Formats: sequence, C-alpha cells, structure tokens
Amino acid sequence: MPTLKVGLIGCGRIAQLVHINVLASLPGVKLVALAEPDPQRREAACRLVPGALALTDYQELLALSDVEAVVISLPTWLHVEAAIAALNCGKHLYLEKPLATNLADADRLIAAWRESEVKAMIGLNYRFNPLHIEARALLQAGRIGEVFSVRSIFTSRGGELPAWLQKRETGGGVLLELASHHFDLLPYLLGSQVREVESTIESLISENDYAALTMRLEGDTMVQSCFFFGSRREDCFEVYGRQGKLVIDRFRSLRVELTEDPDASSRFQRLRHTLGLIMHSRLLGDDLLAPKREPSYAMALAHFVDCVRHDHVPSPDLLDGRRSLAVVEAAEESAKTGQMVSLPDSTDEDFAC
Repeated sequence: MPTLKVGLIGCGRIAQLVHINVLASLPGVKLVALAEPDPQRREAACRLVPGALALTDYQELLALSDVEAVVISLPTWLHVEAAIAALNCGKHLYLEKPLATNLADADRLIAAWRESEVKAMIGLNYRFNPLHIEARALLQAGRIGEVFSVRSIFTSRGGELPAWLQKRETGGGVLLELASHHFDLLPYLLGSQVREVESTIESLISENDYAALTMRLEGDTMVQSCFFFGSRREDCFEVYGRQGKLVIDRFRSLRVELTEDPDASSRFQRLRHTLGLIMHSRLLGDDLLAPKREPSYAMALAHFVDCVRHDHVPSPDLLDGRRSLAVVEAAEESAKTGQMVSLPDSTDEDFAC
C-alpha cells in the first residue's frame, strides 16, 4: 500500500518521547511535517526526525496536500480548534486526550467530525495496554463472577507541572489529566457506563490536583477512585467479583493478578506479584521517561494507522472521549454542590449535530 504521510502538531515532551519515535518506527508511515511555535521544542523535534518539514503554524501544516493524517499533541485548551481545522482540511485525526476542556467545545468538535469523511481517534491509549486487554478478556469470560465493586487509584509524582496543567481552564487538574483514562477504562473493562458520581476535589499544590470519587455504574456496580498529583506513581484497579478478585497494576505487574477462589492460599499470587515488581520495574524508573516505556502508546498509534490504511473504524473514537469528559464535568458539579450527580442516558445519535 502507499506510504501514509503524517503531520505532527505540537512537539512537547510527550511528542518527543513517544509520538515521533513511534511514527518513525511504524511500517508504511512517514512523518513528513512538524508544527511547533516554540523554537527550542521545534529544534529538538527536528533533531529526532531531520527529514521532516518544520513549521511554526499548524495551519501551514494543514495546508500541505501530501499530509493525509495528523497527530495532535497540544495543551488541552488548544485541542478543539486545531482538531476542527484538521477535520475541515480533510485530514485523518489522532487527538491526544482529553477531548476538550468542556462538553460544549467537545460537541462542536464532534459536529465537525460528523460532517467530515475522515477517521478520528482519541488518544485514550491505556485501552491498548496488554494488562487491560487481558483483564477485559478475563472479566468477559466471567472468571471472577458477577462484579459488584471496584477500587482504582491513579497518582503521579507531580514535580514541576507545566503552567497549563496547573489551571483547570487550560486543561489542568487530575480529573482531565489522569482520571479521564479511568473514566474510559471502566466501561471498556466492565461493559457498563458511569451513571452517578459523587466527588471531593481539592487544590493542595496546584489547582484541582486531588480528587476522590464514588461512582455507580449501570447494573449498580460501585466504584471508589482516587487521583492525585504529588505522590508515588501508581495506576491500579482492584475488581471484586462474587467468585474472586482481579488486580491490574500497570506499573508493578507482568500479568493480571487473578484470585478465583477467595478462600485459597494466595502465596503463589504474592510470589508472582513480587517477581512482576522486579521484572517490570522498567515502568518504575525516571518519571520523565515513563511514557517512553508505556507500550500502549505505540499500539494505539499503530491501530490508528491500520484503520486509516485499511478503511476500518478506529476505537476509541471522539464519542468515547466525550463520555469520559462527561464524567469529569459531573464530578466537578458534584464537588461544587456536595450532591450525587446523575449522568443522562444517551446514545451516539444524540451527538450527531
């Protein structure tokens, strides 16, 4: 098949650690153009892909006729306008999560996508992590029986966050940056959407950098989640079923930890988990390099490229991004009112225009 020519919009840390290297390694793909207004980031990106055309304005990149698809890796508050411009230019779109800073802007983007004839995918890449794929298969096979409770935690060490990640209006805070992944993974793993949210949100070091939530899924499964900037790095799900327990520990496990008989000795499980800590510690190294070691980025981009080249429908799409964002807004409303907030029932057709 002809080579797919891709443009990259935004050349910050994630783009330099992940997108450029992945796109350069995918067969049948050529990264032909970069757009980045900051001269230092643009120069650093050019060193990684010296053959690409370097531009300061993404509108110039979108005007290039040979660019067929774009990957957008901009600060969240810039997502919607850049993505709509790409769609209007007929470019296939891979947009890093979250979809937008608010649902009103998300719906404008979805309307533009509906009017286009291109593929569009949201970068909720953790769906492609092998642990989450394995866990989903185990849950669908009923290995722990009916699920009645879930606990999840996603924290990072924080450090020096860029200015835009420290303010909610520009896309900062743990709900958009961290929790949006879990809000997508819950329906992916369990097959049911979030229906009610109750939350507490605090600003300890930066704005909205701590959140604790209680959620109810379709079917009445209860979920308790915690998200925080400024702690040890952790990303874990504990799923409790009538016949066992399942643990997904993205940083510390080689495999999903499955206990099918709650009364059985867990010595073997503890031993396997300890070995996983040792063997999988590559994800526990320097925070700055952690995204480079996360396999789901490459798998998600490979899926996007495959869908474009073979005319398949990519998943997760922009509607999945909207569903995750809807939980973010419901959690924020709950934190303001002190009340449980219900998410409305909806279908994909509700966001058609």
